[in-house]
Amino acid sequence: MSGSATYADWIAVDWGTTHLRAWAIGADGMIRAEAVSAKGMGGLARDKFEPALLDLVEDWLGAGPTPVLACGMVGAKQGWQEAPYMRIPAKPAEMMPMRATAVNDARLSLSIVPGLSQANPPDVMRGEETQIAGFLARETSFDGILCLPGTHTKWVHLSAGEVVSFQTCMTGEMFDLLSNHSVLRHSVAGEALNADSFADAVSDTLSRPERLAQRLFSIRADATLNGTGAAVARARLSGALIGAELAATRPYWLGQQIVVAGAPALADLYARALATQGTTARAMDAASLTLAGLARIRMTQKEPSPT
Repeated sequence: MSGSATYADWIAVDWGTTHLRAWAIGADGMIRAEAVSAKGMGGLARDKFEPALLDLVEDWLGAGPTPVLACGMVGAKQGWQEAPYMRIPAKPAEMMPMRATAVNDARLSLSIVPGLSQANPPDVMRGEETQIAGFLARETSFDGILCLPGTHTKWVHLSAGEVVSFQTCMTGEMFDLLSNHSVLRHSVAGEALNADSFADAVSDTLSRPERLAQRLFSIRADATLNGTGAAVARARLSGALIGAELAATRPYWLGQQIVVAGAPALADLYARALATQGTTARAMDAASLTLAGLARIRMTQKEPSPT
């Protein structure tokens, strides 16, 4: 961030486990400045959140209080201040953020977007609800399934602007653990993926998901005995895990309109995996959804209550 002052009408904040990102928003709704740091929730004690935010946004603050709207893990139990979950069914765009009280600097007027919870089966999300609000701000009439792939992939049933239900799969975290901390790590090094091997692994695991554990070790055995390249091995690992996820979530996506919103390469993988089953999914870059969601929720904050 430059040393020149850029005063914000309000500040949008996406505070995850590993990173903190902030945007200075002008009265006209345009982005005046943005900044990012590695001071995510996972590395901060409770009394370090305010200094971490000020390090990033102090140049954007005027003399009076500036509204700050934050989403993500900042509102978790281990975050700056807990923002209790809101039960579904819920309309993310109409959620009322919690006014934070654990703030010392009078120039900060902090509100935190609550996450969403589901009673049966038990499930939670924190941060994704804001992405959903951003998605629905653009796709106002969407009725179907929104897939948000990542460390913990969300499959969300949306109807009439409302989150009806959702499921979470730990596929991304499992891929990270297996590719970096298991016996498979030597076989799947690198970033390249063989497209045909990925598609085959998806289909094989979808047809026999109960054989997943055996299929995973076969990746190691094939590399050892036959010299299978890393691009093929990595594709088989990714395809097997995503295939198992699709098998588990089949009642959600089968016959539905589907949008996969995530990092482009990952969203494309999920769309390709669904295509192996004859299902067309629209891939979307989710990079701008969080800010769009914060802007929509901010509008709800400012709208007068119905009388």
